[in-house]
Amino acid sequence: MTMKKILKIVLWSLLALVLLFGIATWAKFGPLVKGALSVEKLDEGLYYMEYKGDDGFDELIARGGGKTSGELADYVTAFLSKGYYQPSITPAPAQYGCSALTAPTPENGVLMGRNFDFSSATGLILHTVPKRGYETLTTFNVEFLGFGKDWLPEGFVNQYLALSSLFFALDGINEKGLAVADLMAGDDAVTHQETGKPALTTTSAISYLLKNAATVEEALELLRGIDMHSDIGSAHHYAIADASGKSVVVEYVNNEIVVVESPAVTNHYLCEEKLNVGLYEGDRRYDFLRAKLADAGGTMDLRQLTTAIASVSQPPAQGDRLGTAWTMVMNLTDPAVTYYSRRHFDKPFRFELERKNP
Repeated sequence: MTMKKILKIVLWSLLALVLLFGIATWAKFGPLVKGALSVEKLDEGLYYMEYKGDDGFDELIARGGGKTSGELADYVTAFLSKGYYQPSITPAPAQYGCSALTAPTPENGVLMGRNFDFSSATGLILHTVPKRGYETLTTFNVEFLGFGKDWLPEGFVNQYLALSSLFFALDGINEKGLAVADLMAGDDAVTHQETGKPALTTTSAISYLLKNAATVEEALELLRGIDMHSDIGSAHHYAIADASGKSVVVEYVNNEIVVVESPAVTNHYLCEEKLNVGLYEGDRRYDFLRAKLADAGGTMDLRQLTTAIASVSQPPAQGDRLGTAWTMVMNLTDPAVTYYSRRHFDKPFRFELERKNP
């Protein structure tokens, strides 16, 4: 065999090894890289990202989940680095307000509106199409990820880190029309269930529900199948609604789930055990939303619901308090979301869910 032929074989062999390594590397990191590169700034305080591929949630649950934000952060960093690197993530504690209203439409549809109120926030809309589970649109305040003051999902490294939001959500909707929103519940009574079931925190449970549940009843069944642990050392409750029009508020009292049927929720308890705990003098948001729905005859079109939820949004206040960081209006029967950042109600951003499996 000639030297030329030997060199040719060696070179082709090396090229094959490089290609194999590249293919293997892309198989691991390709979906994450594509997700990171999809980040787009929509408005002041609002970004959009999409991810298609393995979202890591099945493995998280198989490992038993995580009882704290710190435990979840360890898993998230391992997922993003595929075990090669462990960047430091220290989820930031916070307290936030919020309001939500679910209403049937005159055309037999279902809408849900939601305000996320907070002193400081940068919202990230994440459109996820997982390998297994339902397509979702979720929102998270990336300031809660703990990457540092003034951190933004800009530049490839930060955009890649923003994929941490795969495991955390403050609200969202899936392709089946299930919608979930997290709100503060009115006191500092934390929930820490210890029954040996897979453990999730308040915000990671929202991503879990939207990935796996199509209806309110399925969501409740999933919640009863996990051990809930409160984020940020405070009480939370969920507003959960589906395409049938069923709308409930899920609260936790003494580590037990309590379910209340209600079209509206703000930041005080609705269950009999702690009724109105957290309702402060002058807060009329809950009564206002219910009155608006009653005045409309029990149904609302898109304009009416948008106007109602916008009317209880919070303006900036003294001390640099942001007020309402984002407002979302969700169509549960033809799954889609319209977002408004920081009360910019003249700048809607509408996203549809594509799969809509039968």
